Amino acid sequence: MNQSESAQGHPIAHDVRVLLPAHLRNLAGTGREVSVTVVGDVTQRSVLDALEARFPTLGGTIRDRATARRRPFVRFFACEEDLSHEPPDAPLPEEVVTGREPFIVLGAIAGG
Repeated sequence: MNQSESAQGHPIAHDVRVLLPAHLRNLAGTGREVSVTVVGDVTQRSVLDALEARFPTLGGTIRDRATARRRPFVRFFACEEDLSHEPPDAPLPEEVVTGREPFIVLGAIAGG
């Protein structure tokens, strides 16, 4: 049995907390923290799929629509770790899966 299956082998639904930056909150018309339901494995891909399904206006803003790759000036964090370069299907930390910690989407700042 793993984090995504019950003892009977059925997928488990997880409520994942997501923190959004101001510009994405405005676009989605929501608050700083949202909750999305992920059935099965909790990964960057599954969380972002659920986020875009709940807030369709976010489609293409966090990930490229054609490739599903993270946009260059977007970063992902959880448990004080930068997960931006982790594989999209790598499991997120247990604290995110259980809702103790949020999955954070940040807009990176460039300049000199």
